[in-house]
Amino acid sequence: MTKLHALLLAILVCSMPTSGCIGPGSTLRPESQCIQEGRARPICLFQNPEDLAPLPKGDALIASEYAAPDGSRPGRLSLFLLETEEHRVLYTGGDAGDEKPAWGADDCPGPPPLNFSPHGIHVSERADGALQLLVVQHAGRESVEFFEVKGAGIDRSLAWRGCAVAPARAWLNAVAAVPGGGFVTTSMMERLETDADQSAALHAPISSGYVATWSATEGFGRLPGSEGARPNGIEVSHDGRYVFLNSSGEDQVQRILRATGEVEATAEIIGLDNARWASDGRLIVASIETENDEIFSTCMELMSHGQGTCPIPFRIIAIDPVTMAAELLYQSDGSPMGGGTVGVVLDDELFVGSFSGDRILRITLEQE
Repeated sequence: MTKLHALLLAILVCSMPTSGCIGPGSTLRPESQCIQEGRARPICLFQNPEDLAPLPKGDALIASEYAAPDGSRPGRLSLFLLETEEHRVLYTGGDAGDEKPAWGADDCPGPPPLNFSPHGIHVSERADGALQLLVVQHAGRESVEFFEVKGAGIDRSLAWRGCAVAPARAWLNAVAAVPGGGFVTTSMMERLETDADQSAALHAPISSGYVATWSATEGFGRLPGSEGARPNGIEVSHDGRYVFLNSSGEDQVQRILRATGEVEATAEIIGLDNARWASDGRLIVASIETENDEIFSTCMELMSHGQGTCPIPFRIIAIDPVTMAAELLYQSDGSPMGGGTVGVVLDDELFVGSFSGDRILRITLEQE
């Protein structure tokens, strides 16, 4: 395993509220200024906004905001309105609304705990027209949580509608809804019994990751042939035929036939994190580009106190889903925001979230 792969796995492990990953301090300090640089304008209203998902009207984003690794703060789900740049926290754990929990598994034990720990998210429209938000959640149980997005504008709200508790030892990362119901989710590595075992696994050539499938009738299963890829970000084609998988262990974006698990085509990209469909039909992927241990330590510290930006360089790349040709959309050396883990393209703008820090980036894309 390369240092870069270990870094990406460490981000996953250190996002746990009980991970104990905060160690000796770094001599590097995060930049706290919130000042535009060129086309990139930071919006400093967030708490470790690791994943972003656009709402169908294109007027707002849902943000998944990481919990503090030392347990000092729970994670949360928030709303960001594009026109006014208002930010509002929607959910921090416990009960959420009066709707019956009818969307998940029959054996769902109830709402997430108050030390809520969200990770990957995905927004889709259900068959009855209801707007669904899927959330990977780590605290108390490893699960995918179902929420309904209700209302409009800044008055939107979330109602918890159920969950699907993950198989034993799964360690989920990203999730994507499947047309007709159900979802696919990535288990990046096996969850081990002790912190020492987990730490050792970060540096071992393990191959215990896979893509999990779930439906209300069949529960959890595995996508054929997906084992060992150390999977991270995931999306599904609009017709449901293909899974697009960010295989971080193989430095590949893979186009996979969902029915058989056959990898039809690939794009070679290092340091892969989240994936998101753009409004123009391209797949947008994030790539983290550092192997500097001191910078990584700085970002781990920043996740707890929250003021400033993680200085890890990153790229946001657009991929043609037919040809798998890749195009660089944006590259950052760590300022005015680093550690970019997700890119959302809406018309002529790019929004980038980070696993560490207090901001997202709003970037005007260059026109051809």
